[in-house]
Amino acid sequence: MQGQLSLEGVPAELVRVTPARLANWAKCPRKYRMTYVDRPTPSRGGAWANSTLGAVVHNALRAHFGLRPARRSPERAAALVREHWKGDGFADAAQAAEYLRRAQGWVRDYVAALDPEFEPVAVERWVSAPLGTIIAEGRIDRLDDRGGELVVVDYKTGRHGLRVDDARDSLALGLYALAAGARLRRPCRRVELHHLPTGGVAAWDHADESLAAIRARAEELAGEFQDAVAALDAGGDPERLFPPRTGRHCSWCEFRAHCPEGREAAPDLPPWGLLGD
Repeated sequence: MQGQLSLEGVPAELVRVTPARLANWAKCPRKYRMTYVDRPTPSRGGAWANSTLGAVVHNALRAHFGLRPARRSPERAAALVREHWKGDGFADAAQAAEYLRRAQGWVRDYVAALDPEFEPVAVERWVSAPLGTIIAEGRIDRLDDRGGELVVVDYKTGRHGLRVDDARDSLALGLYALAAGARLRRPCRRVELHHLPTGGVAAWDHADESLAAIRARAEELAGEFQDAVAALDAGGDPERLFPPRTGRHCSWCEFRAHCPEGREAAPDLPPWGLLGD
């Protein structure tokens, strides 16, 4: 089920983009520069507990679907959470233990609600496909088959529930649908966010027009950061070409230590501050 979809014969001038790369540019050009342009890369902040939690749940579900169907069960899935557990970013052992308990419950309940005969098309699948002036690529949590069409599934473990708008407006999910459909040569329009803490699902069925708009937005963002990098290579001012774009997100930026504007714009948070307790 796992593996990479190869890409061959693509012209070199196409710009490779991932959802994370596009999001970093759109949210803060300075962060984009520090992440993808500056060498050596500036030092990053430490682990965040909410990111650790999300990674553990993703890894447990990947391992669950990697088992033979006869070995899959809600209790085994909960055990996989413990096997993949890490305490990075939590306040102390007691808080980590509480979130381990919660995560096991989320995964147990999620697996229990699945059809026992369910088998995904792919799990943690890397997709890469040319779309106009870009090559859209990234790793999809899960691809399902629903009536012969592909469905993009993305797991979420954040403290807030999700709305239909979150699925509809997600550039990442739209790009995954476009790339998966192109590489596997099957229709892929439906995208779903599965919120494990609540069991809720936010879903959207894209039309050709909405997918075209997502592709156009991705191409627009890619063109912007390509132009900025080219201007920097030609001797341009990095502060003008890659300005900070401040907001609440500065509290958890991994490059906060290198950005005085970000530190001024938003308060410090402890590494467990986004858990929602």
